[in-house]
Amino acid sequence: MEDTIAAVCTAYGEGGIGIVRMSGENAREIFSRIFSRFDSAEPRKLTYGEIVDPDSGEKIDEVLAVFMPAPHTYTTEDVVEIDCHGSIVSLRKILSLCLSQGARLAEKGEFTKRAFLGGRLDLSQAEAVIDIIKAKTDRGFGAAMNQLDGALSKEIRNIRKELLDILVEVSVSIDYPDEDIEQVTYEKLEAGLVLAKEKVETLLSSSSSGRIIREGLDVAIIGKPNVGKSSLMNALLKESRAIVTDIPGTTRDTIQESISIDGIPVRLTDTAGIRTTEDEIEKIGIERSKMSADNSDLVIFIVDTSLPLSDEDRDIMKALAGRKVIILANKQDLDTTVSLDEISGLMPEALVIPTSLSLGEGVRDMEEAITSLVLEGKVSQDSSLLVTNVRHESLLKSARDALADALAITEICEPPEIIEIDINRAYEFLGEIIGEEVNDDIINEVFRRFCLGK
Repeated sequence: MEDTIAAVCTAYGEGGIGIVRMSGENAREIFSRIFSRFDSAEPRKLTYGEIVDPDSGEKIDEVLAVFMPAPHTYTTEDVVEIDCHGSIVSLRKILSLCLSQGARLAEKGEFTKRAFLGGRLDLSQAEAVIDIIKAKTDRGFGAAMNQLDGALSKEIRNIRKELLDILVEVSVSIDYPDEDIEQVTYEKLEAGLVLAKEKVETLLSSSSSGRIIREGLDVAIIGKPNVGKSSLMNALLKESRAIVTDIPGTTRDTIQESISIDGIPVRLTDTAGIRTTEDEIEKIGIERSKMSADNSDLVIFIVDTSLPLSDEDRDIMKALAGRKVIILANKQDLDTTVSLDEISGLMPEALVIPTSLSLGEGVRDMEEAITSLVLEGKVSQDSSLLVTNVRHESLLKSARDALADALAITEICEPPEIIEIDINRAYEFLGEIIGEEVNDDIINEVFRRFCLGK
């Protein structure tokens, strides 16, 4: 990391302030050549001055700038940050000047990569940085902040410490079988492995909810024509996004919008009413409705309780068997011909909520039900141990499986040398999460997902 990197750290476009950042052993020297008031600038204090081209004497911009000496910086190297006017021209010219004076353009995520390589962050904390930048809701931001603070890292290290203690005992019993040392028993070994496996499974139990909080929940709204799908869409968006009429088949294509429900990002898809039709355009819309339902995380199926259940209602219920479904028993403000018990009897695994969407009744109950289904009662809003990363989830599953293999052969009293192999595998899988057992290809792939300047 001997070279010095530079990049624009703020989004391109017009703004009040833009920031150019440099990091590396030559950052201070370059700064001294281009900043008019370098001699009066104190470390870690913003100083007003001008950025000037040392070759031509051209004044580029009036700025506030700061020099931060290593090692107490984001990258653990010397860092310079220049706050200029948020003009694309100003940012481009200052960056070009830094590059002409000896810096090179930073790669995506290279500042955070240097923070990782410098030991300031472990790999899971570095990944939390991009999650913070991309967070769509308070809940997602909070989960990323907890990961950046090291909550997940701490738990992973605790589990690895327990596994390391087991490995030491196993290794001693293998290498010194005749010495006067307490030998590890299969019972003690099994107890330690069970405890470690339970802790891994506890982390895994939050991964489904955590991933949804990070990436969003795909929700499809389906039902026959004119049951209230578009009314629900509009109620959730709090605007007239979908056309609502008494004419069946008004919606002929899917309509997608994003909202936040209790801090959970939700992608809503309002679909065409499912019915038998000869209209070719409507047929295409109905096929897209079915595809949306198949590809969603959650289906909201709306039933018009002012009419008897039709064959089409029953066909939809059959198609949704085994899926995560909320049924809205709609039009409760009218005379009902279908009871909630009748609907529940046909789909006992679904949650049935009475609504009157034309009056806005029951919408909040449905939102709370969505939140409850996502969290499944296992985590709370301020939980510090949400696993939100797909890479982490995959490695935790691998560690769990390796511990399960170790337990299986421990129960039949296989030689310690064989058991040790699977414990080592679990130890290494967990190490990959925090970057202690990981190769350069994985590290490069992680930081490739970052934006330029971070």
